[in-house]
Amino acid sequence: MIMDIFTTEIIKDSLVALGDEMFNAMVRTSMSPIIYETTDFAVGATDARGNLLAQGNGVTAFLATLDTAVQSTLEHYPDAGDIKPGDVIITNSPYHGGGTHLSDVVIILPVFHEGVLVAFTVNKAHWTEVGGAQPGSVSTCATEIFQEGLHFKFLKLYSEGKINDALVGIIEANVRLPDSTLGDMYAGVAAARVGAKRILELIEKYDRSSVLFAMDELLDYGERMTEAELKKLPQGVYQAESIVEDDGLGHGPFTIKVKVTIEGGRMIADYTGTDPQALGPINCSYTGLVTGARCLFKAVTDSEIPANGGCFRALDIVCPPGTIISAQSPAAVSLYYEALITAIDVMWKALAPVMPDRLPAGHQRSVGATFLSGFHPDTGDLFVMGEPLVGGWGGSQGMDGDSGQFCCANGETFNIPAELFESRYGVQIEQYAFHDEDGGAGEFRGGKGVVLDYKVTSDVAYLTYAASQTISRPWAMMGGQEGSNNYALILRQDGSEERHHMCTTIAVHKGEVIRLMTGTGGGYGDPMKRPKEKILSDIKNGYITKEQARKFYKMEWI
Repeated sequence: MIMDIFTTEIIKDSLVALGDEMFNAMVRTSMSPIIYETTDFAVGATDARGNLLAQGNGVTAFLATLDTAVQSTLEHYPDAGDIKPGDVIITNSPYHGGGTHLSDVVIILPVFHEGVLVAFTVNKAHWTEVGGAQPGSVSTCATEIFQEGLHFKFLKLYSEGKINDALVGIIEANVRLPDSTLGDMYAGVAAARVGAKRILELIEKYDRSSVLFAMDELLDYGERMTEAELKKLPQGVYQAESIVEDDGLGHGPFTIKVKVTIEGGRMIADYTGTDPQALGPINCSYTGLVTGARCLFKAVTDSEIPANGGCFRALDIVCPPGTIISAQSPAAVSLYYEALITAIDVMWKALAPVMPDRLPAGHQRSVGATFLSGFHPDTGDLFVMGEPLVGGWGGSQGMDGDSGQFCCANGETFNIPAELFESRYGVQIEQYAFHDEDGGAGEFRGGKGVVLDYKVTSDVAYLTYAASQTISRPWAMMGGQEGSNNYALILRQDGSEERHHMCTTIAVHKGEVIRLMTGTGGGYGDPMKRPKEKILSDIKNGYITKEQARKFYKMEWI
């Protein structure tokens, strides 16, 4: 088929833009702060074969979950007529395409034009509640997936336009917050329908063959541009390893290894040698590993090219089944994100020495996901809060690290505003600031982690918390200092302190404080080479103390 390049480009740009429109629809219609404030979701579209066309991301770590969810849907519905106009499919299965943990629910809408399947629109969002043993459906002590919540395995939520009332009834009866959970479900359907509408409008305007041609061109463009970038990178084999300290049950540490090969126009990320899957819920499925490798691959090729399936044709990911980053059913996976981030970080660590212009030193490397539940002191209603934490990124060639940013897997996410937090949940924010713990000194210092204090105002609140990089520290480069650790403290009324790295539903009583500490990023370069005026500026702005200036930068005269 021959088409003029201008029409093709207009259609391609329109396909990319529909991801943004779906994203806005999700923000405006969802009911949970973790979606409409934190933006813990992703939306996008694929072609009829499940090749990613466009994605609107809140969470970077969903970069391989939309297209693989569609591909698995086609495997579950393989015959002609299995999928029909008006169908909407729901899944959260960790062990198939699109899978991460049960809280991340995928809504898939097939798009038909005159009876022909032309595309899919997809939404994947973190639901605050999907049932399970603990509020928030996240646990540090689960040993199998059956304890972690409802498991939807490519079920039809709508069949030819008719909603599956029985399935909706099961969801409503098995979650602690049915109104917001169902509200988020309907928001996901609404966002998918917005994308489908825009695809059909394109077809009506330009005809079906033109739009399908532009879809293929979009994928081929992503492939060409990415291969060109790969050929500019240092060719060779690079290796690294790191650890996840704990599986939630006290087992560990678990080693994650990678060997990255860059040759010609391809990259291979081989995770062979990684430790077997754990008993506790720190496990990540292979889909999670794929999305992690894609994140780093995109960062070192060309992050300006909109993500599509063509961009990742040059990436091969190798990992034997049954490891902590390729876990098999029925492994518990509710804390999958900590292993996923480590898989990103170890690939990053392998490549950073030969790409210092593209990759900084190590960062806090933890979502630090914090869940609180209890009964609101004013209304008596149950509240369940889930929030990721910000920390410090590493220094890099020519630049200090960013302070107070989310980890590499979170991407374009946001913290929940204090005003909303205090009105919706039974806590008061007493402190939210950069801390002054040692770590990250360098010619270019690591970004600062934060200290966040929640003072409990309800009679009792229950804390579930999980972090990695609690013993190991964010790695440094070129003689810089390692960063600092992630951890939580409970400041009891009797003056005692409890330190936690992983805990589930720990009771914290009215007036007691939950203090969350996040890591400072690793430093880059010899601290002795940092200009004195920058050190003085750091002291003035509270990034380091005078004592730290004397200790790590040898400024004895301060």
